[in-house]
Amino acid sequence: MTKYPRQESHAVPMEEGTRLRPTPVANSKKQGALGWRGLVIGMAMGLGLMGCERLPVDVNQGGYRGTGMEQVVNPRIEAVKLAANQAPPALEPVEEGGPKASQVYQNVQVLGDLSVAQFNRLMVAMTAWVSPEQGCAYCHNVQNFADDGLYTKLVARRMTQMTQTINDRWQAHVGQTGVTCFTCHRGQNLPEKRWFTEPEMQIAGRLLGNDSGQNRAGVEAVANSDLPYDPYTPFLLESNPIRVNGTTALPTGNRMSTKQTEWTYALMMHMSDGLGVNCTYCHNTRAIAEWEQSPPARVTAWYGIRMVREINNEFITGLTPIHPPNRLGVMGDIAKVNCATCHQGVNKPLYGAQMLKAHPELSGPNALKDAMEIRGPGKPIAPQSQGPEPTPSPTSFLKGSASTGQLEGHAVARAN
Repeated sequence: MTKYPRQESHAVPMEEGTRLRPTPVANSKKQGALGWRGLVIGMAMGLGLMGCERLPVDVNQGGYRGTGMEQVVNPRIEAVKLAANQAPPALEPVEEGGPKASQVYQNVQVLGDLSVAQFNRLMVAMTAWVSPEQGCAYCHNVQNFADDGLYTKLVARRMTQMTQTINDRWQAHVGQTGVTCFTCHRGQNLPEKRWFTEPEMQIAGRLLGNDSGQNRAGVEAVANSDLPYDPYTPFLLESNPIRVNGTTALPTGNRMSTKQTEWTYALMMHMSDGLGVNCTYCHNTRAIAEWEQSPPARVTAWYGIRMVREINNEFITGLTPIHPPNRLGVMGDIAKVNCATCHQGVNKPLYGAQMLKAHPELSGPNALKDAMEIRGPGKPIAPQSQGPEPTPSPTSFLKGSASTGQLEGHAVARAN
């Protein structure tokens, strides 16, 4: 067998009985360089794919084939959400009848029509929903339960009115599922998902100038995108126009700018992330702006935006004067709600668990009227009027086919 100098070639072992062939050193170096390049490229591709979800994923089709009307669900992420969105077991029901709470207890301004047994059952449930560690003492002076000295009691009273109003007036959004204190609080004093108004950017002496309210890394409000990072104040506290799409192929007077469009997209990013869905949950991919071709969920969302505005303006901002400084934001404003406050990453809060059935006392009739009449010691808690909302021009919402033009009697607005 011919021997080759070790300095000039590498012998590659072959199967027994096979003559060894020399591998030139130059070729070996070339292959090594290619190997390193491949490794670097592979690592770069791997890092690039780290932002993608690992297969397998489930795809739920919600429209005709080829239109992209589908929701992509990662079963591993869904399992985590499912564990975090479990409703607590309901307390045992109590017998009806007996004296009213307002006849036995002092200073019962909101739930006085309940029997004593019903009232105490609800108080136990609310304690578990909002202050399981502090107990009754979180809202009450345990030496005198009639005392209104703790601001948390005034807040709880107002939040009870708010909950009744949502269940009474906003069934177009919450349906028969309704909401309870647990929907937002999840066993915590403050809902995890809440927001404060962002301060204006100070641009004096700043080399980068004004960021126009966008391009900040790690902003959860807009799902870490570079869009304006406070979509809540203009749309969920104020009532600025949301719709920016034109309705014709050629320009016919739509004066909405690219900057205004980015603010709308920021709100859409929040809603998508807050509900754990993509655009096609509410919109048709071939005609994003058209109500007639949108899924029914868009109607529910339309009402939801207005419901959130009412909650923030009529029930929450008026509570600002009684809050201690440590509960306020840097602008001195109170924490407010958005879509994620209730939804927390799923399209139906608590996956549609109907907690209201176990607590019908939270769906009182004429709740908004009662809430406006009751002020008690907290006159600064009076709701702030935002003025009448412009009457939208309704249009029929198409469900099923082009001939029906109906969605179970719903009328929808073209504006916003």
